[in-house]
Amino acid sequence: MSLNKGKSSSMAAQDSKSDLNQYVVFNIDAEQYGIKIDKTREIIKEAKITEVPNTADYVVGVINLRGIIVPVIELSRRFGIEEHIDKHLFAESEQRIITVESEEQLLGIQVDHIEGITWVEEEKIAPPPELEKGIREDYLRGVWARDNKPLLILLDLEKTLFA
Repeated sequence: MSLNKGKSSSMAAQDSKSDLNQYVVFNIDAEQYGIKIDKTREIIKEAKITEVPNTADYVVGVINLRGIIVPVIELSRRFGIEEHIDKHLFAESEQRIITVESEEQLLGIQVDHIEGITWVEEEKIAPPPELEKGIREDYLRGVWARDNKPLLILLDLEKTLFA
């Protein structure tokens, strides 16, 4: 009987774990964003970005990642934020490229600063509000109000990057 009890409490622990997801938290300007960690491949500290003519305005260029050519985009441009208002909020040396992948494509996202990794309780994600910076609502999974920290804007990568 105690064996079954142990199994059920173990299963309950797994159920509560399944409601948690890890997110990579990063800054663009003063805003903090999060993407699910299972969509990220790696974070690159330094890479030579080569500009490519006749690409979308949000494409910064491409990088060579161990023989794989990876397009790099700037999310503020993708979101339609005309000016990078707080461009100097973080030092250029803090910029990173987060490589993310869908089923068929690898992309790099240029960000101002990596804040870290956090666990998010899925049931605590609120629907996306209308943001003053004009980010399309369908690019967002929602927002998460963290204790004593800025609001975390959670992105839907498939719609933001691969649609």
